[in-house]
Amino acid sequence: MMHLPTREQSGVLIVSVSGRIDHIASEEFTKALDPLLASCVPGKPPLLLDFSGVDYISSAGLRVLMIASRRAKGQRGVFAIAALQPLVQEVFAISRFNLIMPCYVSLDAACKVLGA
Repeated sequence: MMHLPTREQSGVLIVSVSGRIDHIASEEFTKALDPLLASCVPGKPPLLLDFSGVDYISSAGLRVLMIASRRAKGQRGVFAIAALQPLVQEVFAISRFNLIMPCYVSLDAACKVLGA
């Protein structure tokens, strides 16, 4: 089971994601995200994924994020990603994923915007 430690900072729920999000891990990632997404609704803290510990993401991992983003939007919740490593950032840019959901350079930058 994938463990996603969470902490609150400036009124934002930060979820630390680490390792490789590939085909094998994507199912566990979905299950681990599920309860967090359930509370990603208006009146609750924005959900921010800290990707500083993620060194690889596959198309299966991107799919999980796309579904999560759609679900959060459907619930009118706020969902974003921050601190992408260069390789992951490149994957996001190539797949134009950075246009699908808010991506921030750092956690602090994200918290300044989302925690307002």
